[in-house]
Amino acid sequence: MTEGNEQKVYDALKALEIKYIRYEHEPLYTVEDTKKLDINITGQHCKNLFLRNSKGNVHYLVLLDDAKKVNLKDLAKQIESTKLSFASEERLYKYLGLRPGSVTPFGIINDIESEVIVLIDKDITKADVVNFHPNVNTATIGLSYSDLEKFIKWHGNKVYYVDISI
Repeated sequence: MTEGNEQKVYDALKALEIKYIRYEHEPLYTVEDTKKLDINITGQHCKNLFLRNSKGNVHYLVLLDDAKKVNLKDLAKQIESTKLSFASEERLYKYLGLRPGSVTPFGIINDIESEVIVLIDKDITKADVVNFHPNVNTATIGLSYSDLEKFIKWHGNKVYYVDISI
């Protein structure tokens, strides 16, 4: 699914007239892996977390600055959710069509029912350029924050803005 999964992102960006810069690199699985890259990728580096509530009936995709850590208890309070935990690999694949290490907001393109709620840390909304994987972890694409919002709104997933302190 990975090849077609990546192409779906580029096709959607083209249809939405969203410009981006693409960087190819070795597979990256963690934020630490990105620090070892020998490429200068300009803009805000982000990390993405796929979470679920305690019943497993609500899923969240959290987008935040790659230097921040999330307190799941505080985040649950902020969004008025039951206890949050990381969703399983199976759930990640079922809802976003992604594998661990490739979590990205572009995965919502595979969320047919637009069920996943996107939580965006307010700090990344201030960035001119944000960087994410295009559904595979062997590339990174940089685009304007406003174009990222355009993509998410186009797909129809609910979006909430959250405050994640470091």
